[in-house]
Amino acid sequence: MEIKIGNSVVAGNGKLLLLGGPCVAESEKLCLEIAEYLIGLCAELDIQYVFKASYDKANRSSINAKRGLGMEKGLAILQSVKKHFNIPVVTDVHESAEAIRAADVVDLLQIPAFLCRQTDLLVACGKTGLPVNIKKGQFMAPEDMAGVVEKVRSTGNDKIMLCERGTSFGYHNLVVDMRGLTTMRAMGVPVVFDATHSVQLPGGLGNASGGRKEFVLPLARAAAAVGIDALFTEVHPRPAEAWSDGPNSLDFAQIRETLIQVKAIHDLQH
Repeated sequence: MEIKIGNSVVAGNGKLLLLGGPCVAESEKLCLEIAEYLIGLCAELDIQYVFKASYDKANRSSINAKRGLGMEKGLAILQSVKKHFNIPVVTDVHESAEAIRAADVVDLLQIPAFLCRQTDLLVACGKTGLPVNIKKGQFMAPEDMAGVVEKVRSTGNDKIMLCERGTSFGYHNLVVDMRGLTTMRAMGVPVVFDATHSVQLPGGLGNASGGRKEFVLPLARAAAAVGIDALFTEVHPRPAEAWSDGPNSLDFAQIRETLIQVKAIHDLQH
C-alpha cells in the first residue's frame, strides 16, 4: 500500500524512505544542520526523506533528563525546517490533545512504542487524517499489532505505517525478530525498521538508556534483506553531546555508510 507523506514523499512505492534526525529538537540551528546534510545525502543516493525530531521525550529514564523544548518551541523548529527546505516532517505525540496541534505543522504523526495500545491516542491521530507511523511496543507480538491498526482504521484513516524497534529480552536489553516485518507487512501497511532504537539498552546506564551502536548497521542490513519500506535512524553530528539517545545516534559518516549499504540490499528486491 502506498501512503503519501507531504507533497513529494510516498511510502510503500518501492523506493527506500529515510525517517531521520535528532532524537530531540535541541535547537533550530542543530535541526537545520542535520536536515541539510541528510537532504543532500538522500538526493545523492536517490532515497526519499522525511525529517524527524521530537519536541518532547515523555518517557526519559530520569526526572532530571532533558526532555526537549516543549510543544510550542519544538513545533516552531519543525515548521522552520519544513519551510526552509520544503520537506515533510514527523514528530512523536504522547497524548490525545497533542494530535490536532501537531497535525497543524507535521506531515506524519508518530506514536511511541510504549503508547501503541492507547486507544484514545490512536483514534485522535487517526482523526487528523494524517499518515500515522506506529512503533510496535517492546512488549507486543507482531501479530498483535493488527488490533492497533484497526483502531486507527476505525476513524476512516487507512494511512498507517508500522515500525519495528526491538522486543524486550530480559532486563536492559532488546532483540529484533526480523519475522515481525513480514508479519506486519501482511496487514497491508508499509513497514519501517528503527535501526537505532533497536540497539538501545533501556535504562542500561542507570539514569539513562545505553546502546550498542555497533549493531545498527548489521541489523539494518538484515531488515533490508527481509523487506522494508522505510528506515528510521537517529542522526546527530556530535552524538556525545545529544540530549537524548546519544549512545544510539549515528554521526554523519555512520549514517552515510548505513544508507549506502541498506539501499544496495533494498534495491535488489525492486
